[in-house]
Amino acid sequence: MAQCTDPIERLRLQCLARGAAGIKGLGRAFRIMDDDGSRSLDLMEFMKGMGDYGIRVDRDEALQVFSRLDKDGGGSIDFSEFLEALRPPMSAARREVIAEAFRKLDRSGDGVVTVQDLEGVYNGREHPKFRSGEWTEEQVFRTFLNSFDSPYEKDGKVTLEEFLNYYSGVSASIDRDDHFVTMMKNAWKL
Repeated sequence: MAQCTDPIERLRLQCLARGAAGIKGLGRAFRIMDDDGSRSLDLMEFMKGMGDYGIRVDRDEALQVFSRLDKDGGGSIDFSEFLEALRPPMSAARREVIAEAFRKLDRSGDGVVTVQDLEGVYNGREHPKFRSGEWTEEQVFRTFLNSFDSPYEKDGKVTLEEFLNYYSGVSASIDRDDHFVTMMKNAWKL
C-alpha cells in the first residue's frame, strides 16, 4: 500500500485489508455517514465518515478522492458511484458466472427476480425461522431477495444490475477467477 500513489486505489486497498466485507462494510458506513439523508455525501460528511470508519487519508488525499468521484462537480458523491469506484473491475469469467446464476433464479425470464421466481429454485422451508414457525416461506424469500436488492429501494425485485453489484462486492475479496467461479458454481449448483 505504501507504494500506491493513486488515492482511490489506496482507499480500495485499505478497505480490502479489512477482509471480505471491507468494501461492503464501507457501503454500510456510507449510509451512516449520510447525515442529511440525501443518499449522497458532501465533502464534510465524506471526510468525517472516512475517519469514523478508520480509513486513514490526509486532507489532500481525501479532496483528490472526492473530486474524482464527484463526476458532475455538484459537490456530492452518491452511493453507487462511490462503491463502483472502490470495487476492482470484474473479469468476463466472473460476470458470466454471475449472469448464469441470475438466469437460474429468473425463472420467468423477464430480467427481474421476484418471490414467484424463487419458488421451486430456493428452498425456504429449511430456513431456521421457517422451521420454528416464526416466518412464512414468503418472508424467507423476501429476506433472501433483500440481500441482493438496492440498499435504498427494497422493492422485492432484483435486477441483473443489482445482482452484479452484490457479487462485485464479494468478488473484490477473492483474488483468483477460478476460485470465484468455483464458489459461484457450488453456491448456485450451476
